[in-house]
Amino acid sequence: MRSTPTPAFGPDTTGGTAKLGTLPQWDLSDLYTAPDAPEFKRDLDWLETACGAFADDFDGKLATLDAEGMLDCVLRYEKIDMVAGRIMSYAGLRYYQNTLDADRAKFMSDAQEKITAFTTPLVFFSLEINRIEDEAINTLFAQSDALNRYKPIFERLRAMRPYQLSDELEKFLHDQSAVGAAAWNKLFDETIAGLSFTVDGEELNIEGTLNLLSDKDRDQREKGARELARVFGANVKTFARVHNTLAKEKEIEDRWRGMPTPQTGRHLSNHVEPEVVEALRNAVVKAYPQLSHRYYELKRKWLGLDVMQVWDRNAPLPMEDTTLVSWEQAEKTVMEAYGAFHPKMAELAEPFFNRGWIDAAVVPGKAPGAFAHPTVTDVHPYVMLNYLGKPRDVMTLAHELGHGVHQVLAAGQGELLASTPLTLAETASVFGEMLTFRKLLDGAKTQEQRKVLLAGKVEDMINTVVRQIAFYDFECKLHDARQAGELTPDDINALWMSIQGESLGPAFEYMDGYETFWAYIPHFVHSPFYVYAYAFGDGLVNALYAVYEESGAEFQDKYFDMLRAGGSKHHKELLAPFGLDATDPAFWDKGLSMISAMIDELEAME
Repeated sequence: MRSTPTPAFGPDTTGGTAKLGTLPQWDLSDLYTAPDAPEFKRDLDWLETACGAFADDFDGKLATLDAEGMLDCVLRYEKIDMVAGRIMSYAGLRYYQNTLDADRAKFMSDAQEKITAFTTPLVFFSLEINRIEDEAINTLFAQSDALNRYKPIFERLRAMRPYQLSDELEKFLHDQSAVGAAAWNKLFDETIAGLSFTVDGEELNIEGTLNLLSDKDRDQREKGARELARVFGANVKTFARVHNTLAKEKEIEDRWRGMPTPQTGRHLSNHVEPEVVEALRNAVVKAYPQLSHRYYELKRKWLGLDVMQVWDRNAPLPMEDTTLVSWEQAEKTVMEAYGAFHPKMAELAEPFFNRGWIDAAVVPGKAPGAFAHPTVTDVHPYVMLNYLGKPRDVMTLAHELGHGVHQVLAAGQGELLASTPLTLAETASVFGEMLTFRKLLDGAKTQEQRKVLLAGKVEDMINTVVRQIAFYDFECKLHDARQAGELTPDDINALWMSIQGESLGPAFEYMDGYETFWAYIPHFVHSPFYVYAYAFGDGLVNALYAVYEESGAEFQDKYFDMLRAGGSKHHKELLAPFGLDATDPAFWDKGLSMISAMIDELEAME
């Protein structure tokens, strides 16, 4: 069943200024008009009854169903999933608008607990599906085209067959989830949102302080970095407890399930082979010297430094125009880039701006980062940003809007088939960024403007590919180390630092306190091993974009077909029309070579 939307780790942005214009806020009334709306109670009551009736009608009987009966079962399950998803989408989105509001937190927790309780009788569904023999279930698919459409769902469920526990244990795990990982996730969110930082006598939240790391004034960047280190250090025991508990809980469940590695569950949910992820990881790590090491050495020279400090990593370039981009201009830039690719792309994006589907303002208590949440297929997605008016914020808008367009197109697949594995979920978002970047690059009037745009894109790609694979390696090390026992904050700090020098390169020096900067990254808490999906998506899109540049108009049709497929096809099947294959180790080198070529051009400008 559905959980709450997860805030994503994106570019460091926050703050607020009148220069940005009127920033949009969500209108959640397409889900429910208010927490006490009669429709909300109606759906909760319906869900409780529907789950009970579903269990009465099908528990212990799935193996006896004919094709028509199985289709009825799947359709009823899908309707339950949709209603539960609507309820939790509303509760979650409302909570993320202000995570410090006790009433919103209680509302979300109460909704989650009720849905967990209502859906516990449904745990039998996947367990019984996995006990049906292959021959019997394939016979059902052959007898009904309508049922055969749902075959990918069955295949994903049955991929868990080797790791399935007893019915009683599966129900127990489902029941206790609200006070397990979900509770620790909530503690993390509330702790992060409640942190207070003081710089030059001004009190800031985490987003405002992170924003200082990209300030043009080096002194301000340093003050921001040191204040982050101070506050993270003061709270590091709490963050270490969260990571220790979640990693241990995962290890226990994985051990009981017989999963061979901590990453196995993520690979299964992503519908991607472990060897494909390993090939991606190895290709990126091997390319560190040609990518991040080489670029940051260039940046060190541009900044006129003997050595870079961590607060210089996201510094604007000396020749960069630091004029803020108004919301109106950001919308115009992204919409024109989308429209230049295909008018339909702009048509799909337009409602986000004029129907209250975007929440961009920075306000106290709002969740950090950015995300696009698909809600349910009979409503529409919602995009959350913390918009500050920096060029990277425009790219974040392009990114999240790409998710939104993807989710709108995939909604036609229905509730069970619309959701895309994380590895493919980043495709449209990164492609949207690339379209926006190329439009800006084509419009550069001077060599200096081109240099700034190229450098900004390279930095974004390094953050998306190099940094995320480094994060993945950190997670792998952390989960492996936790199996040997409790990790102290110093232990986790040491794991973090063991990755940083390797990934960032010799241009950097590391201040005291930087070792705690693992503490605020939400994906480690909310979605273990999620981060490699960013690198997967970036590499895939780089390869896709190369095909786009070489292709004619037929590319757009293939691209829209790929997005419409949602989660109904495997990545191998989706990429085949473009002549691409992610299982080929050389595939990743193609994507990485695009980043390397941009750095070549930057070096040639020196």
